[in-house]
Amino acid sequence: MPNENLANARRARNDEFYTQYQDIEKEVNAYLDYAPHTFRDKTVLLPCDDPEWSNFTKYFAQNFERLGLRKLVSTSYAVESKNYPTDWQPTLFETENPRYEVEKSRVCGKIFVLDHDTNRNGRIDIEDLQWEYMQGDGDFRSEEVKLLRNEADIIVTNPPFSLFREFLAWIMEAKKQFLIIGNMNAITYKETFPLIKENRMWLGESIHSGDREFGVPDEYPLLAAGWRIDENKYEVNGKRKPYTKYIRVKGVRWFTNLEHGRRHQPLQLMTMEDNLRYSKHKDLRGQKEYLHYDNYDAIEVPYTDAIPKDYEGVMGVPISFLDKYCPEQFEILGITENNPCLTPLQKAGFEKYDRPYINGERKYPRLLIRKRK
Repeated sequence: MPNENLANARRARNDEFYTQYQDIEKEVNAYLDYAPHTFRDKTVLLPCDDPEWSNFTKYFAQNFERLGLRKLVSTSYAVESKNYPTDWQPTLFETENPRYEVEKSRVCGKIFVLDHDTNRNGRIDIEDLQWEYMQGDGDFRSEEVKLLRNEADIIVTNPPFSLFREFLAWIMEAKKQFLIIGNMNAITYKETFPLIKENRMWLGESIHSGDREFGVPDEYPLLAAGWRIDENKYEVNGKRKPYTKYIRVKGVRWFTNLEHGRRHQPLQLMTMEDNLRYSKHKDLRGQKEYLHYDNYDAIEVPYTDAIPKDYEGVMGVPISFLDKYCPEQFEILGITENNPCLTPLQKAGFEKYDRPYINGERKYPRLLIRKRK
């Protein structure tokens, strides 16, 4: 279920979560291990970013040549632009006025581009990034950023948590490849689940459980169970960092349509009889049978590793099953959360599209799956 940190972020619209470098590196390496040329000759767009501080920009710029990129584009949103008139024009400020740069930085986003060796040192890396102000505030929904999206091959970012649905639709509209971060519960969204069911999107490789650390702005309330503060507020050059607080967030996943090897590895499973006898889960071991839902013609499988390999019928499994889902091994029929496509599996007397019930008790949402023949 939603982690309290993410719920607070949605309510407060505080979407400035800074992804850690090692999390980006580990995930990208999984695609390179599967297909070394995944990014070769591609234009990568990093929207919803803060290029000056973003680890996404840092990683892809530092590894530009190793990845074989054709072009890297990173854009930022001017967070204070909402406080200015929509018809604000930089020409209102004389360029000689010291406040000109300050006012423009509040209203206009920035764009960073890397595509050639600007300093002529024989390699293309982070030192060759070129930047300028954008015409608008850098919002990913603007026509200016849409044009960048249309020119890109792959979109990589940690989008605003509160705008995940809209951002994903923005990507799919342009039919782009992508690698983005979101909350595990996004799987249940009516805008998201069909993409997973139709094998147009899946979970990434490197995050399967536990939590992840994100940087947050200094004004962010530290309500998380796990947090820390970096006392060093400045870089070596004396520039103040945009964040010194870090929180740990549960339920984070990578969402992508880039291929990686793990998702084609079938689960190694036991028979139903062996699960009931030897399962490591106490609430399953020793039962006479798997429980059946009151309202669906399916059995409850509370753990992914307890899926019986010899059962041919429909099974309800946790959404975390998608961490190990192999599309060649199982078929996803639907999700028990306002999903009309599950009508054929509803038992007589039940018409409401709802979560599964067992002995009258409402359970968490479940994926209904079936083994492929």
